Amino acid sequence: MEQQLLEIREQQKASWNKFSPGWKKWDDQFMEFLKPMGDEIISSLNPTETSVVLDIAAGTGEPGLTIATNVKKGKVFITDLAEEMLAVALENASKRGISNIETHTCDVCELPFPDNTFDAVSCRLGFMFFPDMLLAAKEMLRVLKPGGKIATSVWNVPEKNFWVTAIGGTINRNMQLPTPPAEAPGMFRCSKSGHIEGLFQQVGFKDTSEKEVTGKLKCGTTEIYWTMMTDIAAPFVAALSKADDAMREKIKGEVYEIVNQKYPEGKVIIDASALVISGTKQ
Repeated sequence: MEQQLLEIREQQKASWNKFSPGWKKWDDQFMEFLKPMGDEIISSLNPTETSVVLDIAAGTGEPGLTIATNVKKGKVFITDLAEEMLAVALENASKRGISNIETHTCDVCELPFPDNTFDAVSCRLGFMFFPDMLLAAKEMLRVLKPGGKIATSVWNVPEKNFWVTAIGGTINRNMQLPTPPAEAPGMFRCSKSGHIEGLFQQVGFKDTSEKEVTGKLKCGTTEIYWTMMTDIAAPFVAALSKADDAMREKIKGEVYEIVNQKYPEGKVIIDASALVISGTKQ
């Protein structure tokens, strides 16, 4: 991997480790929010009771832990770049009495598994952050058995994800941050319909498909939304850290205003949209 990509990977690892306490704090709310994407991934993979499954970029454990409950005579290998996120995943597994898992701290571009190991590969909301998406897709193909299935999800376009743009757009509008290159890792890097499906086809996956899946982020109040996002969203926290107190308060006030305008009754339940893409190794 190129030096620049290696540096991005190390920055991401440090960031996810740093924000793991925030993800642990809000795990219940966010796992409920992301459950429809995980459910669609599991449905696409359709694992059997004895399947051996690889869950990549699993963070605090999903959808790998739910898959593990479906493959009672099989096993799930749960991986992430950040060991602190996997520590939360292990806690979650212990709480739920799930034992047919292994966690591995590793880079998707250098998976520590032999060729043709897994019956299925899942990856919920990881692709858009991978420094080299082509290499990642090739590695996923490599470790899949012939006939094995892959399913991943990525965020849909900004217009369908107010939960991101409410704060992100306000920060950008106030701070005039430089626009990153289109191929730089980021939330909406893979949002164009057909983008990941085309990548899958490029590396050799067959029978590919794409489906839109929606979710709801149940914050309850604008204050909870702001606190949640500034606890877990590394890009927003990084940007706000560069603002002085006055600018930070201005941004916070504007975010509160636009969220309150959208939800005047005070029930902040924000729609979100993702794309789930699947394929099969021949």
